[in-house]
Amino acid sequence: MEPLKHECGVAMIRLLKPLEYYQEKYGTWMYGLNKLYLMMEKQHNRGQEAAGLACVKLQANPGEEYMFRERALGSGAITEIFSTVHANFKDLTQDQLHDAEYAKKCLPFAGELYMGHLRYSTTGKSGISYVHPFLRRNNWRAKNLTLCGNFNLTNVDEIFADITADGQHPRKYADTYIMLEQVGHRLDREVERLFKQCKEEGLKGMDITHAIEDRIDLSNVLKTSSPKWDGGYVICGMTGSGEQFAVRDPWGIRPGFWYKDDEIIVLASERPVIQTALNVPADSIHELEPGQALLINKKGESRLAQINEPKVKKPCSFERIYFSRGSDIDIYRERKQLGKSLVAPILKAINNDVVHTVFSFIPNTAEVAFYGMLEGFDNYLNQLKVKRIEALGHKPSHTELEQILSQRIRSEKVAIKDIKLRTFIAEGNTRNDLAAHVYDITYGSLVPYQDNLVIIDDSIVRGTTLKQSIISILDRLHPKKIVIVSSSPQVRYPDYYGIDMASMEQFIAFKAAIALLEDRNMVDVIGEAYKKSKAQVGLPKEQMVNYVKEIYAPFTDEEISKKMVELLTPEGTQAEVEIVYQTIEGLHEACPNHTGDWYFSGDYPTPGGVKLVNQAFIDYIEAKFKF
Repeated sequence: MEPLKHECGVAMIRLLKPLEYYQEKYGTWMYGLNKLYLMMEKQHNRGQEAAGLACVKLQANPGEEYMFRERALGSGAITEIFSTVHANFKDLTQDQLHDAEYAKKCLPFAGELYMGHLRYSTTGKSGISYVHPFLRRNNWRAKNLTLCGNFNLTNVDEIFADITADGQHPRKYADTYIMLEQVGHRLDREVERLFKQCKEEGLKGMDITHAIEDRIDLSNVLKTSSPKWDGGYVICGMTGSGEQFAVRDPWGIRPGFWYKDDEIIVLASERPVIQTALNVPADSIHELEPGQALLINKKGESRLAQINEPKVKKPCSFERIYFSRGSDIDIYRERKQLGKSLVAPILKAINNDVVHTVFSFIPNTAEVAFYGMLEGFDNYLNQLKVKRIEALGHKPSHTELEQILSQRIRSEKVAIKDIKLRTFIAEGNTRNDLAAHVYDITYGSLVPYQDNLVIIDDSIVRGTTLKQSIISILDRLHPKKIVIVSSSPQVRYPDYYGIDMASMEQFIAFKAAIALLEDRNMVDVIGEAYKKSKAQVGLPKEQMVNYVKEIYAPFTDEEISKKMVELLTPEGTQAEVEIVYQTIEGLHEACPNHTGDWYFSGDYPTPGGVKLVNQAFIDYIEAKFKF
């Protein structure tokens, strides 16, 4: 309903055969480049603000370029960067275009290593200089580094202090630049260590260069640069000499999947992307484990290495509810189960009146949960039919059976995403009026004043679209009652690991809890939570406690939902409105392997998350209250 921005998708490719092999087998040496394009397009849902790609050519003579990069801004960035790359080939003859040997020697982006990135900014920083991949140049091929990632760090301040204490001078105070300098610094040390080793062995000139490139071990680089990274991440990198890596955070917050055969090694943020791009089954694709890295050396030899000790595994559950493509076999099942598990609270909300209820969904990401909800209600209805038949006490007649069996769950596509609000319409009242019509309705889809309308969404975070558009537009159908259903629990806390929700005032659940405390003369609860939070400032983040939980503690989920309805229902709404949320228990039952639920529970997986929620709460209270 309200699109959450989610930071980034990655794609990485290593070709394991010479370019001539792909030209002969697939009719083009651009096999790797084409697969990168497909993998990036299939992850377009993960980032629509910018895109970039990088390529490394393994065979290049001194003085020839071997590392290439292209970046662009905007929702059409993928098309733009690949169009720019292909513009290098537009004046070639057909013979040149199909000559892999010529491509290797003469053409940019004709390499064996590729890396792509899609960006959503959750930091508020924009512009081409913040678009991945980032690039660090050096005259030593092995010291060249390009980096991209799906990540957010919570402790940039600490890392910045560490690397400046070592004498480094990062060009910008941004997490990607700082990571680039960190990894780059350790890469420099690794190369220098090997240089000294080679000199002691009596090697000289280019023999030293080749020996360094053959011996370099990126696990050493990652083990010395990444231990202090607090946050969720999958970071990918390539060196100018042909090393490649992808490393995942120790909590497993951000996802990464990889596949290998005798032709290619690939990594992506989502499993079905690899399935589609390479036409391979799900069980041949592996998940990068927490703290683990996929390492590929210059020769194309790959291995897994444990870079950081795994922590308590907390993969992001929002990946399953909302962000990742629903075409993944497990995610599809999980989203259906999220809808199915809501049958009981929905029945309570409609007073068990299934006959006079129409079920629908908010397009488009809630569609799979909608199918699960329908399946759950079909099962419920079948049980009712069995009971009614059994209750007859005699052999039923054809008419009796037909009457019982003809009852169906009524589902309609009630809400339609109708327009995209254009940013050039900036005037407040005009903009608000247009926003109210982002969704349209299917007139005649329910019986006015008799039918309830149950409409499911994947999440309700801010509630602004509900208030500005959804409830008012649904009320035009004159339902007796509108039940808004969220397939995820109440979002109560900010995220600091890659989702664009970092401040307290964004959350309708938080606003409702604050309003309840004020209504019931319990403002002292707010003051106590603030004092405890303020007293923690300056403590090591590992010692901090999330006292924001005390704001919610006095109330049940139902009380908070009821207050939300008061805050979100527009004046003049005729229908009764109720909001039904998924429970945290229901979430874990549906997604048992993705237990990261900090935005719902406040249980942050890393100390940095607790530190940042502490500061966000202090900032909110100091702006709104005087204690």
